[in-house]
Amino acid sequence: MNFTRLPFAFFLPERASTIAPRVDGIFLGLLVASAVLVALLIALNLTFLIRYRRGSPAKRGPIKISTWKLETGWISATTFGFLGFFYWSSRVYLDEERPPAGAYEINVTGRQWMWDVRHPNGRREFDTLHVPRGRDVRLLLSSEDVIHSFYLPSFRIKQDVVPGRMLSLWFNASKEGTYPLFCAEYCGTKHSQMTGQVVVLSPEAYATWLGAGTAPEGVLVHGRQLFIKYNCAGCHDQPSQIHAPPLQNLYGAMVPLADKSFVRADEVYLHDSILLPNKQVVAGYAPIMPSYQGVISEGDLLEIIRYLKALAQQPASTSTSSLP
Repeated sequence: MNFTRLPFAFFLPERASTIAPRVDGIFLGLLVASAVLVALLIALNLTFLIRYRRGSPAKRGPIKISTWKLETGWISATTFGFLGFFYWSSRVYLDEERPPAGAYEINVTGRQWMWDVRHPNGRREFDTLHVPRGRDVRLLLSSEDVIHSFYLPSFRIKQDVVPGRMLSLWFNASKEGTYPLFCAEYCGTKHSQMTGQVVVLSPEAYATWLGAGTAPEGVLVHGRQLFIKYNCAGCHDQPSQIHAPPLQNLYGAMVPLADKSFVRADEVYLHDSILLPNKQVVAGYAPIMPSYQGVISEGDLLEIIRYLKALAQQPASTSTSSLP
């Protein structure tokens, strides 16, 4: 049964992502199941109230079925119903939490009281997010101050944004148009004003819009400047007197850790390595890097991460000191 086509589904926000019909299906399925259960209980109550009212001739002798059978049947039915909804919702949740390979990545930073959006080529916008229709988009979310919550009701997705951590959220916009963006976590006096919009464009229109932004070379130059400003180059540029992990071709590689485990150097790893350097210490290196938590702004941190990602695309013979 397609619950999303039920007559009373009109009260739901417009669906504009590929995951939205599946989320609506769970919600409406729970709503229908709850309505059926409530109707059944009301019908039973009314039946007993009328049939066994005072003065009625209805028989009131002992029931002819063992109570344990009734209890077993009721418990079994509700348990299987619960497990069915649990399996259904788990499938949707896991698909929401696992971004497809090759998803288009956009950085979003929450701060009191606005959303700061940075596209791969350096184009920046505030309280507005432009995305292409029909393409998997992965948002890398972070916060500069307090807990925010990135909420797109028309896409049926929401993710809390926690200070000091980088979290991700992905979607595939299925319909062109403009859709509301909210912060769904109270974040201060102007929380109600922390709103925005998502603009879904055709792939061609998005490419044209994106092309009006900063050239990739300018992003690389700015990232290099911040890399030097925060004294990262003093340890990680080669040659260096300090024994620090090399950053050339680091992004996307598997990194061996001191506890003999491995971790992939993605955006989250780079983010944590700068703010919480002792969280995952690279094998063969002493934990001497200072924490930049409270020192570097979230915006500058994202620019440095973008610069480190660009290093992975440089020829292996190119040294970091020779980059722009």
